[in-house]
Amino acid sequence: MKTNPTKPKSAPPKVRPAETKSDAFVLRLYVAGQTPKSMTAFANLKKICEEHLAGLYQIEVVDLLENPQLARGDQILAIPTLVRKLPEPVRKIIGDLSNAERVLIGLDLLPRE
Repeated sequence: MKTNPTKPKSAPPKVRPAETKSDAFVLRLYVAGQTPKSMTAFANLKKICEEHLAGLYQIEVVDLLENPQLARGDQILAIPTLVRKLPEPVRKIIGDLSNAERVLIGLDLLPRE
């Protein structure tokens, strides 16, 4: 793999912006109570959305302690799990969403390498 010596390695990645309401992201975050990991996942998701989706997103938090039957619909096997419902195709990201680059790739805001 060749690298471009003039481009610094710390250059921010090029993110595909959501530009219209039809590009709006519908995200569902599955958690189990207000655990530190669940709270971290929500905070990380909110930060990523504010920085990269400019208000063109909707976040629904589903607490599986209150509604365990909802895990079946999206086939949730681990928590926290983020499910991108729209735009299609549906995507899932498991974990506390602390790796912003991985989340952006999972949301199709960054190209896969």
